Amino acid sequence: MTVKAESKTYENYINGEWQAASSHETQASINPANKNEIVGYLSLSTKEDLDQAVSAAKKAQISWRKLSAPARGEFLYKVANVLEARLDEVAETMTKEMGKTFQEAKGETSRGISILRYYAGEGMRQVGDVIPSTDSEALMFTSRAPLGVVGVITPWNFPVAIPIWKMAPALIYGNTVVFKPASETAVTAAKVIECFHEAGLPAGVINMVTGSGSEIGQGIIDHPYINGITFTGSDGVGKRVGQGAFARGAKYQLEMGGKNPVIVAEDADLDQAVEATISGGLRSTGQKCTATSRVIIQRAVYDEFKEKLLTKVREIKVGQGLDGETWMGPCASESQLNTVLSYIEKGKAEGAVLLHGGRKCEGPGLEDGFFVEPTVFENVESSMTIAQEEIFGPVLALMKVDTMEEAIEVANDVEFGLSASIFTTNIQKMLSFINEIDAGLVRINAESAGVELQAPFGGMKKSSSLSREQGQAAIEFFTNIKTVFVKG
Repeated sequence: MTVKAESKTYENYINGEWQAASSHETQASINPANKNEIVGYLSLSTKEDLDQAVSAAKKAQISWRKLSAPARGEFLYKVANVLEARLDEVAETMTKEMGKTFQEAKGETSRGISILRYYAGEGMRQVGDVIPSTDSEALMFTSRAPLGVVGVITPWNFPVAIPIWKMAPALIYGNTVVFKPASETAVTAAKVIECFHEAGLPAGVINMVTGSGSEIGQGIIDHPYINGITFTGSDGVGKRVGQGAFARGAKYQLEMGGKNPVIVAEDADLDQAVEATISGGLRSTGQKCTATSRVIIQRAVYDEFKEKLLTKVREIKVGQGLDGETWMGPCASESQLNTVLSYIEKGKAEGAVLLHGGRKCEGPGLEDGFFVEPTVFENVESSMTIAQEEIFGPVLALMKVDTMEEAIEVANDVEFGLSASIFTTNIQKMLSFINEIDAGLVRINAESAGVELQAPFGGMKKSSSLSREQGQAAIEFFTNIKTVFVKG
């Protein structure tokens, strides 16, 4: 029997008000650790609802852009303070709705607070340059103009941090926002938007419309009054976003995942490498675009590294995220669980050797959730599916190489290029890796999944549209340069 933990329906947020979807249809958001528990209901919106949100954002943008950037920053400071006061509530909702452990959810929410404060401070920074003119009686300089209305489409794996790292820079640079969260984490998204509402942002500056990707996501792609789209999600959907935006001349920014390697050199600190590989690959149940997926180990230390790794993996406690003893929670949905299990079967069918895990978890407290065992393969060849495609689950593929040259060649032998790390104590190996690896985020003696909010983030190859998010780099997407020539 289904248990309604919270029967509240979370409505759209349009023009400063919570509004029911015009369809009056809803969809349950369930707890992936217990499929019988409903976290809340999201509205299944129509393009009519989206049109209202875009209209509100378009109207609000006129006055929002006229505010000084420091004044816009003050609003972001207020949002950060509200979110900080509600940190535990938002984090608990995230754990119930997405599955990651409560400590991870608190860390992500804290990061969202820091992102808001960072971009609030960006309102005090320069946004242009004075350029010498060939005319001695003229002044020439650059300024920045906002895009206008920005569509924000986000995934379920970081339901607080990713929306905020898109919305905060969009707002500080004078844009207004229409936000479509992933349906799997729409309740968490609504609680984030409640913080913007409580902070008193002017009506229409930020809007949220929930619903299907085919209806609301596609509507954002096609809408003539949405001037820019920032998207994080799968490669297939990202391509549709880019093609649709390009066709009508809208600016777009895509982050589409990775197949991230860690190289373990023969001179590495193996204990450090093992800890970082497990953390980078298995925390959040491997559901990070920067998660370690391929572990490329030099032959001289392969056996020792493998045994140390397996010893630690066997100690991992899988369970409900609100249990303080849990290290790894469930997959975020039944669909994601089935995807992970299908990749595990492909790995076995293609000849990889299963060393640990590989099954749906069983046992007390796990029977109604989407739990999968942390999984380790060896004898993985670069041509295998599990070495090429993003699994988005707790699956590590061990790959043995002889030389550093071979290690880098294998690391680069994928279509993605988001994040990569190496463990070595040799400075020459570090430099070679930095220069030769095809990745937008390069980490030395650290896990692949580390991202800092003040630094540019994005990938190479199929991982992104070659733009960058976060840090001061965000201004490049959310604004256009305006060159000004003044003569008396």
